[in-house]
This record gives sequence, structure tokens and C-alpha cells, in this order.
Amino acid sequence: MLLLTGCSGGGADTGDTAAGPSVSAATSVTGAPAPAATAPSASPTPPYPTGSAGCHPGDGWTQKETADWVRLESETPDTFTPAAGSVRLRTSLLGYDGPLCAPVTVQVQFWKLTYGSTGKRDVVPRPTESGPDYYFSMRSLGRTQVRFDGTAEKSVPVPKSLYDDNRTVCEGALLAVYVGKPLLDRELPKEIRIGGSLSDYDPLLGDHVPFRTERIAEQQLSPPTAPQVCGPDGTPTADPSRTPGLTDPLDPTDRPSFDLGDLMPATP
Repeated sequence: MLLLTGCSGGGADTGDTAAGPSVSAATSVTGAPAPAATAPSASPTPPYPTGSAGCHPGDGWTQKETADWVRLESETPDTFTPAAGSVRLRTSLLGYDGPLCAPVTVQVQFWKLTYGSTGKRDVVPRPTESGPDYYFSMRSLGRTQVRFDGTAEKSVPVPKSLYDDNRTVCEGALLAVYVGKPLLDRELPKEIRIGGSLSDYDPLLGDHVPFRTERIAEQQLSPPTAPQVCGPDGTPTADPSRTPGLTDPLDPTDRPSFDLGDLMPATP
């Protein structure tokens, strides 16, 4: 939307004057000078302008450049009611962000997360410790591939079971919108950065899942409701209402923790 600022006219007063070269009369009919015209505000530069063909060329883009464009068109479900929503790829605003001259391949994938811990209260790893005290596993529950160029909206519903209110307090959900082929194991995240209470005040300090690829356009994490009660196998071991939360920040990893004492037999 372009915002233009205009100006109103301010010409001289054209009221009737008395006859004769009276200085006072001449002075009384002189209007105030017209205000200077205000120039219209500059139009924003379209990030993806269209040419004579009515589309933006995307051939030759890197995967990161393609993901950047898809990110602009992506909308994830509402944070508070994700089960009622869907992942949307919006129609481009003609001449501003597309559409593209040729469609690109977009994947929308969902994972079930299961959190576990060793039960230690201090979950912030120290350099002297042998491994993390908090971890997660992830299992794909669905993936949808679409071809998208911005000429028409695409919508992918979320798996309702993944966001069910009856899921255990150790289970969470993760979705990602990315470009190209299905993700390889080596591109999946090895940790989840959780901002804890800080995320309530600054999204930049909130939850983040660092996928190991530049193909990710958008992501959304729905963490477990009470990871502090999750045992090593990812099942609840206590009443969440009676168990204090874990220390912030939490950095779950993709592998169980271990201590040297668990690997070496006790000395008699």
C-alpha cells in the first residue's frame, strides 16, 4: 500500500477591493503565501518486481535465495490454536513480491518431539561435564510437497493428533517449511534452543530450532508442557504441578546424556 501525502491549495484572497490606489486597500487584499507543496513519499522498492511478462525470474537462485522468497509468502498456524490452523503459502502481491515465472518445490513437514532428561536439576552443561543432561528425539508424522509460484494460495493442514490436548507433557511438535527435496538426516537439528521465560518478552530470545541447512524458510516449535518431569525414556515421572521447572535456558540435544560413572563399574 502506497502512502501519499498531498497539499491543499493556498492562493491569494480574491475578495472585492475599493477603487483607487489606496495602500491600505491593497494591503488588505493580499493573502498569505501558499504553503510549499509536500512531495509524495517514496514508493517502497519491490523486493521481487515483475517484468513485462508479469512475473519475477527465479531461475539461477540458490537454495537460500529460494527459501528467502518462500519465507515472505509463508504463514504458520496461530501459536495458541495450532490444531485449528494450517500452513499457508500466500498469493504474491503482483509486482511487489512476485509471482515467480516458474514454480519452486516446497516441502511442509511435521515432527513429533519427545523430551527426556536425567533428572538432574542443573541442566546447563559445563565444560567439565561429559554430556548434556537434557535431550530430545524427533519422528516425522507427515510431509506434503507442493509446487508454488505465488499465483495461487496453497494450504497444508496440520496433523490434529500432533497438537492434541491429550498428548503427554513430554511430547511436543515441530513444523518446518523448506525448499527442494526432503531433508536428510544430516540437515536435521541436533539441539533446540529454548528461551524459557525470556521468550515472553523478546521473541529473539525465545525458542529456536537450528536446522543444519539453509533450505529452511519457516519453522514453528510447540514444546512439551512440562519437560521437567520427563524421564530418560520420555515418559512423565512426577506430577508437573508439584515439580519445579528446569533452569533457563534449556538446550535439549538429539542424544541421551551419560556420565562416566554409568560406563565404568564401581570400584570395590
